[in-house]
Amino acid sequence: MSTILLAMPLRSNPAEWKDDRQRLGAEGEAIAIAHLQSEGWHILAHRFRMGHVEIDVIARRDRLVAFIEVKTRLTTHFGSPFEAVTWRKRREIGRVAHAWLDRHGREGDTYRFDAVGVTRIRGQWQVEHIPDAFRLVRP
Repeated sequence: MSTILLAMPLRSNPAEWKDDRQRLGAEGEAIAIAHLQSEGWHILAHRFRMGHVEIDVIARRDRLVAFIEVKTRLTTHFGSPFEAVTWRKRREIGRVAHAWLDRHGREGDTYRFDAVGVTRIRGQWQVEHIPDAFRLVRP
């Protein structure tokens, strides 16, 4: 069993959250983490924060480290969960990833940005992992 490191302690207890979106997001992240672990990933961090921005999951498999954005939806009526990973969100994830690399990066590792979509379809959670989902473009 692997240990999940929190970069910064949560300031509140998720069990006490009133906002359904927060609870849904936390449930989706737990489902995504379980899926990633079943695929051989070791979870390095969950909700790694820099200021008000966070990376949902940082995971390692061998020499590959993935910065993973998790999007959870109860339906696909309004599109794929991946459509919510906008250019602005990608830019924010990139900034936090650079902070993580400054603190924990290792020479010889390869890094990429993945996305995991968790969607409830016919009462069942479906998980889709897109490796190398986006790349940062420097101006």
